[in-house]
Amino acid sequence: MKLTIVLSTKHAETNWNALRLANLALKKGDEVTIFLLGEAVEYYKGSNKKFNIKQQIDTFLLSEKAKIIACGTCMKLRQQQSTQACPLGGLEDFYSLIATSDKVLTF
Repeated sequence: MKLTIVLSTKHAETNWNALRLANLALKKGDEVTIFLLGEAVEYYKGSNKKFNIKQQIDTFLLSEKAKIIACGTCMKLRQQQSTQACPLGGLEDFYSLIATSDKVLTF
């Protein structure tokens, strides 16, 4: 299955749970793309001992079937640079994901 997960919050527990689901889907053999929208482009900053987002992302990015794309406009509004955990993308990427995915989940 081709799964797209849209993160639109920087709430640590919500994003931690979404990432745990993404990692489970990868283990099941699915292809998973995470699209970061709005304040979610700052999701990485919410990592802490209780909700270790960094660990989940590090695990996620080890898979060849995993991809992250971040809204470039949202990043520019926050004066944020593209990184491996938050790579620059755009609405064309978002549209393509929606059009080609078997399932789209939003958090």
